[in-house]
Amino acid sequence: MTVFLTLVVIALFGITLWQMSKILKLSQAKTDNSQVANDKDNNLQGKLMLAFVIFLYLLTIYCFVQYDSYFLPESASEHGVDYDRLMLISMVLIMIVQILTQGLLHFFSYKYRGKKENKALFFADNDKLEFIWTIIPVIVLAGLIIYGLFTWTDIMNIDEEDGDPLIVELYAYQFDWRARYSGEDNELGKANVRYIEGINTLGLDVSDTYGKDDKITNELHLPVNRKVIFKMRSQDVLHSAYMPFFRAQMNVVPGMITEFAYTPTVTSEEMRNSEFMVEKVATINKIRREKSKKLVAAGDEALEEYTFEYYLLCNKICGVSHYNMQMKIIVESEEDYKAWLKTQPTFGEQLSAQASN
Repeated sequence: MTVFLTLVVIALFGITLWQMSKILKLSQAKTDNSQVANDKDNNLQGKLMLAFVIFLYLLTIYCFVQYDSYFLPESASEHGVDYDRLMLISMVLIMIVQILTQGLLHFFSYKYRGKKENKALFFADNDKLEFIWTIIPVIVLAGLIIYGLFTWTDIMNIDEEDGDPLIVELYAYQFDWRARYSGEDNELGKANVRYIEGINTLGLDVSDTYGKDDKITNELHLPVNRKVIFKMRSQDVLHSAYMPFFRAQMNVVPGMITEFAYTPTVTSEEMRNSEFMVEKVATINKIRREKSKKLVAAGDEALEEYTFEYYLLCNKICGVSHYNMQMKIIVESEEDYKAWLKTQPTFGEQLSAQASN
């Protein structure tokens, strides 16, 4: 490393001397026009600019066609439809502006390339042009912002009295998640990190009767077509609950409760059997099989076949094992959800089991 840094310093010193020599040349009375662009240089540069923008457009089209499998499928939540529509409108507008401005920039670089006999036409100002290129972006951006605000307000309109929403707590800690379901009272018991002790890893208040029937799980099961209100807590640092297929993300902040709500509309099984996901899983497993051959040849174990599942991820770099902080999400019918929930022990039952031991 020392040798490398020494070479870098020497190289930089050489560049400095070279630049200083160019400055000295500029200070001399004699003018050297050997580096001034002539008509041949301008023609070449103009054609290169035109060729580059054509290449850029072809590359863009190729990427959209070749890598469409990397796009997210249709949203698996009710509000995700509005979210995706807003994203699509924004991307279409960006692409239109990019294509027009980039195309004009390179075309004008070619059309109005320098010629020895030509003189540039200069406008000191043009109020009409300035008004047009100012007012159009203002109107477009104002429309996007207002539409976005209305969409965000609809998404964040969390009303616990609206219908029969399921209330679930998402508890984040380095480096895992836990879900806490309210019991038959549909009300979560009080909790605080100061109460964490023994099996009480979420810090529930043992004196609060509402918490006795709460159920703590390491999998997140959700009933399809039922609104779910998430109340989020962090034990240690800033985390972020990220559920991309449901177009949901919310920071999980130590010392406070953050909220987000959505209604799942596609079960895990339906998404797993969708045409998009079947094709994507097949591609992934093809790559994994090729990698498995290399691992086996090297004496390691082969990779297991990939099967699609929804996951809750952490989207904040929260420490050394951040990359592995995830929890499986299973979206199922209301009947299957209730059957699964019945098999989970309550917090009160866990306390009784600990006391008896």
